[in-house]
Amino acid sequence: MVQTPVTSTSVRASPVPAPTRPRRTPATPVVAWVRRGGLHELVFLLPTLAIFGVFSWFPIVRSVVMSFQHTNLVAPPTWVGWDNFAFVLHDPLLGTAVRNTLWFALLALLLGYPVPLVVAVLMSEVRRAKGLYSALAYLPVVVPPVVSVLLWRVFYNASPTGVFNTILGWVGLGPYPWLQDQTWAMPSLVLAATWAGAGGTVIIYLAALVSVPPELYDAAEVDGAGVWRKVWHVTMPQLRGVLFITLILQIIATAQVFLEPYLFTGGGPANATLTVLLLIYRYAFQNSLGGNYGAATALSLMLAVVLALFSALYFRLTKGWSQ
Repeated sequence: MVQTPVTSTSVRASPVPAPTRPRRTPATPVVAWVRRGGLHELVFLLPTLAIFGVFSWFPIVRSVVMSFQHTNLVAPPTWVGWDNFAFVLHDPLLGTAVRNTLWFALLALLLGYPVPLVVAVLMSEVRRAKGLYSALAYLPVVVPPVVSVLLWRVFYNASPTGVFNTILGWVGLGPYPWLQDQTWAMPSLVLAATWAGAGGTVIIYLAALVSVPPELYDAAEVDGAGVWRKVWHVTMPQLRGVLFITLILQIIATAQVFLEPYLFTGGGPANATLTVLLLIYRYAFQNSLGGNYGAATALSLMLAVVLALFSALYFRLTKGWSQ
């Protein structure tokens, strides 16, 4: 018998199967979060979450609950549903408070919005003692509100010997009743509020002006642009985003004006300076048996919802303009 030699081509070696690796179960989001150090982050966040929960979120939730209750924090609360909102909407003073608040906001925008911008632009052009001027601009913000009110009461003295009436008398004007007159009361409050709050906005504008590239001003000077053309074509476009932010902040602040009407006039004369927040204060603290906190929180929630919707609409409409 003749044996056939075995060659490498006649016999093929069977392939060795590759070792199978066990499939790893994909980690759940919680496990992945723990592996990334989420527990350590949570430990550091716990103090902040506790503080916000106790002093911010819990009062908000409590206010929502109180808006559906009749309570004065003395007697046990009773559930009244939407009665507090109906009481507020049928209050004849609500329309007066809304109109006065809108009037204050409009006057504050006409006077208080451009003044800080003009002051900041002028201060940015100053070459010496810029820090001193910044401190002087911010000084009214540091003055306690009660002190500033006492100061402005002297200015608004309705007698011919009052500060403003004396100055106006030099040019043959006055005397004016100021806070005692329904027509002059609200503009007087706006003037005092603008003086007290413009300093913070001036500092914001000065910080934004520092970030404007100086090359843009140099190029404008080469093109023969004057001061006002540089402000209009260089400064204003660079401050567009900041201007839109300060505008919405001022609108929200003026819609919640309380300090000036409360300290100067108490809402008078004849409710000419009654604002929404001052009406909330009256609901809560100027009624019998501790006040109607249910109506106060209901009006507060209504104001918060209106401001939230207005802010959302504002940012949606100005999204393209502010960039």
